[in-house]
Amino acid sequence: MGIKERQKIIMEKGASNITKWIGSTTSVTLHTILFILAFVIPYIGLLSFERMLLVLTTIVSLEAIYLSIFIQMSINMNNQNIELIQGDIEELGEDIEELGEDIEELGEDIEEIGEDIEELGEDLEEIGEDIVEIQKDVDEIQEDVDEIQGETKEDQYNDNKETEILLTIQATLIELQKEIEFLKHNK
Repeated sequence: MGIKERQKIIMEKGASNITKWIGSTTSVTLHTILFILAFVIPYIGLLSFERMLLVLTTIVSLEAIYLSIFIQMSINMNNQNIELIQGDIEELGEDIEELGEDIEELGEDIEEIGEDIEELGEDLEEIGEDIVEIQKDVDEIQEDVDEIQGETKEDQYNDNKETEILLTIQATLIELQKEIEFLKHNK
C-alpha cells in the first residue's frame, strides 16, 4: 500500500469520525459552552464585542466549510458502499432465481420418478398374473403326467424326462414368483 493510499484511508476515517462526533450530544454541548463563553468574553473586558463577533464569525465560517467537506466525503463513501451492496443484492437475486429454477426441475424429476414407479408396479402386477397363469398350466400338465404314469418303461422314461423338465420349470416359476413378491414389498 502506497503513501497516497494510506493518506486517503486516514482522511476517510478522519472525515467519518468527525462527522459522527459532530452529530453527537457531546458536540452540541461543547458548541453551546463555546458560544456562551464567546459572548461572556466582551463583558469580562478581554475583547471588544465587535472583535469577538469577527473572530466568532470567522471560526464558525471555517467550521461550516470543513464540516460540509467532511459530510460530503462521508456521503461519497456511503454511496460507494451502497453501490457495492446493490451489486451484491443483484447477484443474490440471480442466485435465488437459479435456485428456484433448480427446485422446479427437481419437482418435475420427482414427479417423473413417481410415474415410473407407478408403471413398474403395474408391470409387476402383470408379471405376477402371468406367473399365476403359468403355474396353473404347469399344474394341469402335472396332472396329465400323473395320469399317464401307468404306461411302458419307454413312455415312463420320456414321462420322467418331461416331469423333470416340468419340475425345473415349476421351480423356476416359484423362484420368479418369490422375486416378484420381494420386489412388490420393496418398491
